[in-house]
Amino acid sequence: MNDRAAAPIPAGAGEPRSLITSFPGGLRVRATWGSSGQAAAVFALSEAGATLADHGALGAGAEPDPDRLCRMEMRVEHPGGAWAVRLASAIYDEPRALHWDEGGLFVVGYGFTVYAFASRTGELAWLHQTGTPVVALAASPRIDHVIVQSEVETWAIRADGEVKWRLAHTDVVGAAELLGGQLILTSIAGATQSIDPATGRALG
Repeated sequence: MNDRAAAPIPAGAGEPRSLITSFPGGLRVRATWGSSGQAAAVFALSEAGATLADHGALGAGAEPDPDRLCRMEMRVEHPGGAWAVRLASAIYDEPRALHWDEGGLFVVGYGFTVYAFASRTGELAWLHQTGTPVVALAASPRIDHVIVQSEVETWAIRADGEVKWRLAHTDVVGAAELLGGQLILTSIAGATQSIDPATGRALG
């Protein structure tokens, strides 16, 4: 199997946006998201026939009425059925998603929070708040965790939600990818850093 990186969804804070994409394992995903105050427009595109859970109160920056924030709905269809979730973010953000087959999880990064759902049922397994926007998610059959990259920190999180290792950065990270058995980080200034994705130690 190949290393996998999360699929970013193009941004645009005008009208709510919607995208349909597929992931390994027979998953078909539709994501719809909008800016603050657009919850009604985002949810107007909901499809019937899926178990729906609203986790809007769990995201970083959530308030008593999460519909005042930016909202996103994601519907996941798989060979055994379908489920859908609604999330909230204090900032307008493009959601990222990753099907982590080895962990049996569908991992979503939105705003300052990463959510892990059971890929077949949609049950929330764990969430992790990053403090700064999520930049990337990545996984590989060579490691026993998913990589969560925010602007200033990298986390390795196991399938049960335990943090295996954490690495802080002095430069703001703009991109991260698994390449040739290494985690390559690129700062917004263009500097690169190679990390062992299994241990979090710097390479080279």
